[in-house]
Amino acid sequence: MEDVLEVYTRPYDERFPQVCFDEKSKQLLAEVREPLAACPRRAARQDYEYERNGTANLFIISEPLVGWRHISVTERRTKTDWAHCIKDLVDIYYPHAERIVLVMDNLNTHTPSALYEAFTPAEARRIASKLEIHYTPKHGSWLNMAEIELSVLARQ
Repeated sequence: MEDVLEVYTRPYDERFPQVCFDEKSKQLLAEVREPLAACPRRAARQDYEYERNGTANLFIISEPLVGWRHISVTERRTKTDWAHCIKDLVDIYYPHAERIVLVMDNLNTHTPSALYEAFTPAEARRIASKLEIHYTPKHGSWLNMAEIELSVLARQ
C-alpha cells in the first residue's frame, strides 16, 4: 500500500506522468418496451424489463494530477486487449514521456509478459521499458484512482 501512496505524493512532472489504469465489464441492455417521455408534473417512465445483448469491456486510463481520462471499449478483456491499450498509452497518449508511472491492480492480464504475447519481442521490450509499474495490493484496489473514476461513472 505504501508503494502506491508514495507514487501519489510525487509532484507533477510531465516527463513522468502518473497514470492509473483499470477495467470494468459492462452488461449491454436493450429496451423491450419504448420508454414514456416526461411531461409536465410527470417524470419519464421506463419499464424494468430488458433484453440482454452481451457484454463489453471498458478500459480506463486516468491521469488524476491533470484531470484527464480516456475510456476504450473492447469486446473482451484479454491479455492482448490489455497489451494494445498499453501500446496506445505509450505511443498515442504519452509519446513524449520518458517513463509512465502506471498504477493498476494485479490481474493476471496486467503483466509485461502480455506485451510479449501480443507483439514482437523488440516491440514488447520497447513498450515495457517506458513503464514504471506499481500494483495495488490484494484487496486494496480502492487505492487505484481509475477504479474510483469507474465507480463515479457507474453511479451517474
